[in-house]
Amino acid sequence: MKFRVVHLTRYEYAEPVSLCHSIAHLKPLQTRRQRCLASQLRVDPWPAVMREREDFFGNRVNYFSIQQAHSVLEVIATSEVDVNVLALPDADKTPTWERVVTRLYDRGDALMTNARMFTLPSPQVPLDAEAREFAAVSFTAGRPILEATLDLMGRIFREFEYDPLSTTVATPLAEVMQQRRGVCQDFAHVAIAGLRGLGLAARYVSGYLETLPPPGQIKLQGADASHAWFAVLIPELGWVDFDPTNNQTPNLQYITTAVGRDFQDVTPLRGIFYGGGTHDLRVAVDVNRLEQPAPSV
Repeated sequence: MKFRVVHLTRYEYAEPVSLCHSIAHLKPLQTRRQRCLASQLRVDPWPAVMREREDFFGNRVNYFSIQQAHSVLEVIATSEVDVNVLALPDADKTPTWERVVTRLYDRGDALMTNARMFTLPSPQVPLDAEAREFAAVSFTAGRPILEATLDLMGRIFREFEYDPLSTTVATPLAEVMQQRRGVCQDFAHVAIAGLRGLGLAARYVSGYLETLPPPGQIKLQGADASHAWFAVLIPELGWVDFDPTNNQTPNLQYITTAVGRDFQDVTPLRGIFYGGGTHDLRVAVDVNRLEQPAPSV
């Protein structure tokens, strides 16, 4: 399935900004389940400096610097992506989660040992006893890892309430655990904290989820949004994604932009600026399917 993604970010400042430096994680990754066919970033005003690099996690990161006075900053990322679905084995046919923890310390298994950094606490996902205890209910002794992770995902979906007004990007994990509500970022952090507490490698995934309008209604432009979920490293399968917000493993409607230890590693757009005072922020995302060529006869 091919998609075109347009992500617009617009800042309007109360007073002119004299200088800003920003980094963006807005260009999709090349992964086993997706190919980025094309991607471009348009910044207005035109930056004096603009560079792209690959970060430690393999993400595409754009840096830009605007060195002229401006009252409006607009960043538009436009990408075309081809997405496929990865077939998963029967959940009960995967290795036990304890065996996966052991494999992380097998020096002859480079994929697993290189992922050990994702077992450690990170700025927004500290080791949390309550999150570990929550995950442990799903990860009983000898349980296959895929079966246990699917169960954990389902329990977060059922026991945590989606409430976009209850948290911000800075809300501590402990507070989310206490109030049992939040958004996709929070639910991913809860799962990652619990999994890391058990010794497993878990990472944060940011991207987009195509939303479809109710039958008979037209899709509203700009109504899509950034999304977040988590992934667990499973031997022979690699990184497997799970979306606790919707209780499903990502399908054709999921597009990955970046991966990291937590939200801080993959923030869509962040930076520093001088001046400006207060500002208004507008974000609009469109994920649209591209016409597929008709099969040849």
